[in-house]
Amino acid sequence: MKSDVEELMPRLLPVECGSGTVGDLDLSGPPRNPQEYLRQVQLEASLCPEVVVAQIDPKKLRKKQTVNASVAGCHAAPVGFSPSLRWQQQQVSNFSEVRQSITRHRKHWTSQTLDDNVLMPKVTDEEGWKRFCLGEKVYLGTSSSHTDAEPEPALDYSKMGFPPFLSIISRLNQSTVLMVLEILIGWFEEREFVPQLGRWLYALLACLEKPLLPEAHSSIRQLARRCAQLRSTLDSQEDDKLPALNLLICLVARYFEQNDLADQQE
Repeated sequence: MKSDVEELMPRLLPVECGSGTVGDLDLSGPPRNPQEYLRQVQLEASLCPEVVVAQIDPKKLRKKQTVNASVAGCHAAPVGFSPSLRWQQQQVSNFSEVRQSITRHRKHWTSQTLDDNVLMPKVTDEEGWKRFCLGEKVYLGTSSSHTDAEPEPALDYSKMGFPPFLSIISRLNQSTVLMVLEILIGWFEEREFVPQLGRWLYALLACLEKPLLPEAHSSIRQLARRCAQLRSTLDSQEDDKLPALNLLICLVARYFEQNDLADQQE
């Protein structure tokens, strides 16, 4: 009678039993010919139990396990610092139009030749991207020391940071967009907000495709929390950083549907 395995899985290689018996097979030594090898395989399979139960040491399951999850909310905005719902809806509408425009004109801008002074960093050059986007002054933490008697220098993007021109961001694929976004958010975690950073964050978010990858989801939530934390330390509603911080929080929460991070009506 055929075994249950043979009933479900037909033989692919015919195996002749020959005149020998199972007891004639020596499993301790190497097979002497192909036929004997196949018979050994058959015998070993027949000796395996149909059900195997793993022996698990319960003590090994008591170790503390941690999972990184972006579930924390944002710092609540001080009274009068959060935008109205109407303002947020308008920003989402404007942002959607910007994204559509980038998509429509990406091929055109990608075909444009970059100026000779635009030397884009290699994909994995984290420090190079910080210098490229933010400029030497911000990257090195230095400020301009020119006096009134000194002439203003010519526009130098290497010192000021390259703006996110369409001819530049249109060349970035999704993996590069996400990588640069993570680099800049990581830089922002330990430093103050600057205009160059805001321009690049907005441009990269405009290039970020939906639905979000898990790592993108985590990064933009980190960005919104950092913006909210910094906003909570502002002393005045007239602070130049407030509109930009509100805008980034709004886009993450409203456009990318991280609704638990959204500013609510006061």
